[in-house]
Amino acid sequence: MATVTLTGLLNKAAAEFPNRRALSVSGKFDLTHAQLKHLIDHAASLLVASGILPGDVVALTFPNTVELVIMFLAVIRCRATAAPLNSAYTAEEFEFYLSDSESKILLIPGEGIKAAEAAASKLNIPFVSAILPDENSKMTLSSNPDSNLDSVHQLVNDPADVSLFLHTSGTTSRPKGVPLTQLNLGTSVLNIKSVYELTESDSTVIVLPLFHVHGLLAGLLSSLVSGASVTLPAAGRFSASTFWTDMIKYNATWYTAVPTIHQIILDRHESKPEAEYPKLRFIRSCSASLAPSILERLEAAFGAAVLEAYAMTEASHLMASNPLPSSGPHKAGAVGKPVGQEMAILNEQGEVQPPNSNGEVCIRGLNVTKGYKNNPEANKSAFQFGWFHTGDIGYFDSDGYLHLVGRIKELINRGGEKISPIEVDAVLLGHPNVAQAVAFGVPDEKYGEEINCAVIPREGVSLEEADITQYCKKNLASFKVPKKVFITDSLPKTATGKIQRRIVAEHFLAQVSAAKVPKFGA
Repeated sequence: MATVTLTGLLNKAAAEFPNRRALSVSGKFDLTHAQLKHLIDHAASLLVASGILPGDVVALTFPNTVELVIMFLAVIRCRATAAPLNSAYTAEEFEFYLSDSESKILLIPGEGIKAAEAAASKLNIPFVSAILPDENSKMTLSSNPDSNLDSVHQLVNDPADVSLFLHTSGTTSRPKGVPLTQLNLGTSVLNIKSVYELTESDSTVIVLPLFHVHGLLAGLLSSLVSGASVTLPAAGRFSASTFWTDMIKYNATWYTAVPTIHQIILDRHESKPEAEYPKLRFIRSCSASLAPSILERLEAAFGAAVLEAYAMTEASHLMASNPLPSSGPHKAGAVGKPVGQEMAILNEQGEVQPPNSNGEVCIRGLNVTKGYKNNPEANKSAFQFGWFHTGDIGYFDSDGYLHLVGRIKELINRGGEKISPIEVDAVLLGHPNVAQAVAFGVPDEKYGEEINCAVIPREGVSLEEADITQYCKKNLASFKVPKKVFITDSLPKTATGKIQRRIVAEHFLAQVSAAKVPKFGA
């Protein structure tokens, strides 16, 4: 296993399934696995000719386009490190990420991205646009380097090559840099392929940004190494109005998304249902907790098993997942069983906890990063007792399924009672008129912390704070009932659709008089 490389797995798939569809841009063009491999090797030769050496960091900022997929894989092919960035960043954010990753060059789309270009110019980092004019062309770079394929054929990808550099979306401090190797990525995609039994017959539509591990590893790369096919929406990002059209047109067999997107897809189904839906093998949910009520609605609407999974950047995405129906039951409210790695629940002394006992979820395996970049303090706290510590509290039930209670730093300590915000979220989302909801802790003079929540009503419904409070009183112990309910039409989210409680808390507390509420600390 320790000789696995992502590049090797992709080459194997291209050799086994050369003429099967690998990558489509909806309504524009289709590439086979063989075509994709040739385009990647050619693009890698352009990078080598541009002076990119093994170990160099290449930043990329694109919407979800064919150029991003090809250039990302070309960077890795020439033994360099790809650092994909969100194209919606401000110039200041680009400056931080370009600087922190020590990028040598920035790749951008043909139409350019002003904020990224401004940041690169300030840091004296050259930026180059990459374009694939059509499916019969090759990638062109605006710097116009010469191509020599021999330069790429001489390069042998090593399992230890750092291939991907991402930042965590940390719930507390500044983002931490996570280097992931060919071995990390190769191991992870094989784990994903195995648990979902992906084959060349599978097809999916990418709904998540490819600058994060969820869309990149679970959606794109696991499909490509399986000889399966992937479709990118024509708009370069998720669109509820084209999602099912693309799923049907490209014979999709599954999709993976965050709960926020599942809710958007459900809302659209309830307000504007399609005439027909494709027969899916499964629907996958990851990156945030999926309320059991949403899972039930998804299964009822689309007739497919909804499998909740658990993942993080430091594990090259997948850590645990509910199995396919043929391999065992899937449980609402659980994130399934460990996949391809060791997992244990440890107490603060590093002792393994028995079933149904809370502790910190810890992992070790070939998919796990060796450590954060230039951050000895974070590494010291994350790697203890021979395990990587996730910062999540959870427990295994008697069947070996993992249940998450919450982030250690997000548990609400109300007068000594530890409250899981995930549990409160699930109750709130069970209310028939609530579309989205999030519970969070706020400072309180009497209890130290008190629980508040923010809810978005379903379309066309009017909700009062009292409706939510009464519902919570019926379904929660009294100390878990939110003291204040914010009714809103939007919640602040990260670029991947995640809701971060700390940011939500700060957002709503800022609306309350400073005299009434003490300043909220990080």
